[in-house]
Amino acid sequence: MFLKSQLSWNVIIPAENLDVEGLMLQKAIVIRLLDDFASKKASKSLGYFMAVTTLERIGEGKVREHTGDVLFPVEFSCITFKIFRGEILDGVVEKILKHGVFLRCGPTDKVYLSHQKMADYKYVPGENPIFMNEKMSRIEKDTVVRFIVVGARYVEAEKEFQAVVSLEGDYLGPISQNAV
Repeated sequence: MFLKSQLSWNVIIPAENLDVEGLMLQKAIVIRLLDDFASKKASKSLGYFMAVTTLERIGEGKVREHTGDVLFPVEFSCITFKIFRGEILDGVVEKILKHGVFLRCGPTDKVYLSHQKMADYKYVPGENPIFMNEKMSRIEKDTVVRFIVVGARYVEAEKEFQAVVSLEGDYLGPISQNAV
């Protein structure tokens, strides 16, 4: 789920943002690193980029010939979020369909629970559709559900993960109603 990673990136500071004072330059490098980190969103190997935790080192800048911009190698630690097959997680129900449920788990909002993977639950149509079992346990919008990840994949075009999950196993299913 959460991973701590060490990364080395190159940060480019435009010539107009350069300042002779070291502190202002360091601030510009950190701001640019945070902007780049936020815009990158995710990678297949590390998952979603959540937070930069520590800035380990800023290397010596190299001036780019044609633009005058300066490239700084930067080493930092960060926290990422990635879903793994076989992992047991909690998610919040976002949408109920006749054939299953879409959940949100952390930054991942394309988590699909098929009606076939929640065997004892039946679809109950209506204005606010739900899934309900014989014990009157309900899966409805905003319910927190504990599940096991059956499969996960990374979609490069959207820079996001998708997962297929199941309730087949001990202690899996709804754990609270109206979480949001």
